[in-house]
Amino acid sequence: MAAEASKTSTRIPEPLFAWRPGPLRANGWRLTPGPATLAVASLLCLLIGLLYLALQIRTVFSDQVKQEYASLVLEAVEQAGTARARVGAWDQVPGAHDAAANGYRDARAELTRRLASLAALVNASPAGAPRMSSSVLLPDATLAEMDALLANASSYWHAQRDAQSADIRKRITLVSRMLIALAALLFCMLITALGLYAKRNRQLAGQSHEFEHAALHDPMTGLANRRKLVTELHEAAIQASADAGARKMAVLYVDLDGFKQVNDSLGHRVGDEFLIEVSKRFRESVRKDDVVARIGGDEFAVLVRQFSAQEELRHIAQRLIGCVARTDKQMGMGMVRASIGIASYPDLVADYRRLVAAADEAMYEVKRGGKDGYAFASPAR
Repeated sequence: MAAEASKTSTRIPEPLFAWRPGPLRANGWRLTPGPATLAVASLLCLLIGLLYLALQIRTVFSDQVKQEYASLVLEAVEQAGTARARVGAWDQVPGAHDAAANGYRDARAELTRRLASLAALVNASPAGAPRMSSSVLLPDATLAEMDALLANASSYWHAQRDAQSADIRKRITLVSRMLIALAALLFCMLITALGLYAKRNRQLAGQSHEFEHAALHDPMTGLANRRKLVTELHEAAIQASADAGARKMAVLYVDLDGFKQVNDSLGHRVGDEFLIEVSKRFRESVRKDDVVARIGGDEFAVLVRQFSAQEELRHIAQRLIGCVARTDKQMGMGMVRASIGIASYPDLVADYRRLVAAADEAMYEVKRGGKDGYAFASPAR
């Protein structure tokens, strides 16, 4: 019997991001985004957003300090205005007695102190406010000049405080919107990461399934290989034992007679086509739960998981022989037939691990007896 050499190809998984040919660029390449690309882009957007957010918060604090400073200046203006009103009140007192003169002098001195404090605040302002003239602090300064100074200071610093309040409200709105945008970005990053993780897991699961399938199946015909057959045989034996010996199973060992002549006379390509076609027919001729395996070269095995009488096994063997004959006739060869050995457990073979070997021995009995037929394993063996 001739062993068949088959070529297998190694499938290299595609990377998640790579340069690939495409029609979108003049040089014929384009960048396909992957997890790393999306992660870098998202992190850059997040960093830019955080930097902008930090600048806005810093400006809000700065505006708040300016607003509080304006409130201090306005408080000083109010105190100076109170002192000015007290001076005006003493100025309206009739008579020139000493009490009126002393009250007026004390009120004027209090006004001068208040104006000095106000001037110190205004002139020390970090916002670059108009400086107050020191002439109003002189003894000969008129009340009209003081009134004009207080009116101008009150008007200017009220406007400054209102402007700072409006700017703070505006920036707080921007900060709120930026926080919402960053939260949405983080949520999208999380969803994207979870999606990519799930996709990668599916890809790995698919690759693992492909590798497992390749390890347990014949690459040319797609049938189970010897390793898969042994695994299925063990599982079937466990099920049979669970049924307390009521379930019987069997193995049919198939060898193609005359197949070597096909390879020698017609070439290995035709031989491969024959094996592929007869494998399809084998799968179609058995039950769905039964296993058809290619042991090697032109040798096959069929695991019958359950049967009730040997007559069923005879029918299966006849169908398999018919599959080979029809394939041979269809391809116009006239030289390939099948010899089949049958071993069943537990009636003919007491140890299920001997089923394949016992069926192989029965198949050789058929070959020695003229080929193109089937035979059951001897209970003695």
